[in-house]
Amino acid sequence: MEAPPTPPVPLARLLTDAELGLRLLTGPAEAEVHGVHASEMADPSPYLLGGELLLTAGAELAGSGAGSADGPGGAGLVDAGAYAARLARAGVGAVGFGVTPVHGTVPPELVEACARHGLPLVEVPPGTPFTAVGRAVWRLMEQARTGELRRVTEAQQSLAAAAARPDPVPAVLSRLAASLGGWTALLLPVGGAGAGTGNGATGRTPGPAPAPPAGGAGAPGQRTAVASAGVPVGDGVRAALDGLAARLTAGGAVTATDSLGGTHLAAYAVGGGRALVLATPARAPGDHTIASVAAVLLTLLTAGRPAGDEAAALTRLLLDGDPAAALPPGPWYAVHARGGTGPRALAAALGTVLLDPRPDGVRLLTDREPDPQPGWRLGVSAAAPPGELRTADAQARRALERAEAARAPLARHADPGFAGLVGEAEARAHAAALLAPLSPALRDTLRGWLAHHGGWDRTAAALGVHRNTVRQRVARCAELLDRDLDDPDTRMELWFALRWDRPPPAPEASPGPAAPA
Repeated sequence: MEAPPTPPVPLARLLTDAELGLRLLTGPAEAEVHGVHASEMADPSPYLLGGELLLTAGAELAGSGAGSADGPGGAGLVDAGAYAARLARAGVGAVGFGVTPVHGTVPPELVEACARHGLPLVEVPPGTPFTAVGRAVWRLMEQARTGELRRVTEAQQSLAAAAARPDPVPAVLSRLAASLGGWTALLLPVGGAGAGTGNGATGRTPGPAPAPPAGGAGAPGQRTAVASAGVPVGDGVRAALDGLAARLTAGGAVTATDSLGGTHLAAYAVGGGRALVLATPARAPGDHTIASVAAVLLTLLTAGRPAGDEAAALTRLLLDGDPAAALPPGPWYAVHARGGTGPRALAAALGTVLLDPRPDGVRLLTDREPDPQPGWRLGVSAAAPPGELRTADAQARRALERAEAARAPLARHADPGFAGLVGEAEARAHAAALLAPLSPALRDTLRGWLAHHGGWDRTAAALGVHRNTVRQRVARCAELLDRDLDDPDTRMELWFALRWDRPPPAPEASPGPAAPA
């Protein structure tokens, strides 16, 4: 499952930690913190991403709160107003000011400047190390991340259960609206109510067209909503959602987002010109992941092919343990992918739900020949029947290695021979290790000798050396490699290694300046 972004930590959570003893001097307590950074630079903004709790003791800051002989007061110190302005422009989430040993108290000039810029300023007491504040922030972020992952997992499970109900499209939309606390709808293309949707438009047996739902759906100039769920929205929100759906159709984008009067809007392409649209009062980090799952399910439920093929295949596989019997005859393509951020969106683009997200990439299985996908690097196997999926998986893995080496968006399995069974990177690494003891001249001699099936005279003629030189070099190779060169397995392994050891062709030398006469 695609992990949602790490949620931020509300500053108020840190203020309630009695062990830290933080005190808010100015600014909103509801500010959000996305990380911690400690700096005594006069201008730390080049090293900030935005949203950090910036911890400082004000070593470079001028002010009237100096409390030690080493405190501020000399020339060259930074004005508090300019300092706060830089932090505000950098998007700092909040400032934590540690009192003593540099400043006895937080400089009033800094408090005033932060208030002017709406920047939360927190006093860090002398007994609280900056490290303790940092650990508290990371601990709270991890707790928030775990909670968000749990919420996303539960939502995914409930959406999958809804997709198995008799009326799956309304059930999925209702479950999505409940998970996100907003309004959702599945919109048909303009003028395309029922066009090209078959029995998948609502996920049930065709019948009378559904009545336009509440919330403005079906009003003049608006797209028809197959189904909707949640608290109805006004015409303004519906019009804005229609605009987002039109952007998907016109630009080929998969998702689009906007906001209107504090309402967060989003649209997801579902295929066939249809769009899943959402209107929610807030947007949590995991909402995009949840909506993406719903979009994939709706893509499958409204596609022109019979719904439930993948679920039936998975059931047969679990019960029978036989992939060849579980899947239709195909052909099937195994795909290995890296580089993108939405595995489920990729699966929808490839027309499948058979995917396996992993930390180092994602594996997929599809019955459609894959094309390059924006933001992804793909390795695609040869077409294979269900009984040869293990081989196809290995082919896709090696194809992805070639795609990454060539920086190509897609590479397909092309070599059906023995060399195709081992990836290029592995083959070259093995060749380099095996042939490391041999000089270039010995490698050339060994290559020629193996190519001529151990013939001394023919090898000598091909290399332009005496046959005794060939004998001496081959004997030296056997000694350095500590291998029996009469063993056919050894010869095969060396020949394979030498195939991957060929140096690239040298570039042609450019003609130099003519010599003076």
